[in-house]
Amino acid sequence: MSQQVLKGRFTADPGGGPVTVFLIGMRANRWWKFGKVVRVGAAMPKMLAYLAKTPEAGFLGYQQWFGRTTIMVTYWKSPEDLQRFAADRSAPHLEPWRRFMRESAGNGDVGVWHETYETVPGGRESMYSDMPVFGLAAATGHVPVGAGLNTARQRLEAGGPGGRPSARG
Repeated sequence: MSQQVLKGRFTADPGGGPVTVFLIGMRANRWWKFGKVVRVGAAMPKMLAYLAKTPEAGFLGYQQWFGRTTIMVTYWKSPEDLQRFAADRSAPHLEPWRRFMRESAGNGDVGVWHETYETVPGGRESMYSDMPVFGLAAATGHVPVGAGLNTARQRLEAGGPGGRPSARG
């Protein structure tokens, strides 16, 4: 992803359908067990590399931040795509998850978490001002804010760029 700042106001254009937002992360509860924290975190780069070369998995993109509690925001075409990846024995998720459950879950050293949301036109809105291409716009589409999309309310009611109908009718 480019870090070039684009002057002006932009919004995401994810098309007319839903987008699944999956938040995932981990927390170093016992920072002195650094090796265990690193082992748990080491699985994610392999998953991202796999998803980058497997477009049929339905993965659209991500952003991540590191600290004692890490967070990754990922975007998927559907919750079914996300669930299919998580359960796929040939994909690089299931084995590391099972290893975590065997070796780390319940001992308090490293916490993991996730949340899943399905967004629909009329139920999501975005605005980026003087930012690099970021977030949902980086994962789907990035367009200038135009007439009729100047406020958050207008973007929600329009359902996105192009005036797609709102889910609220």
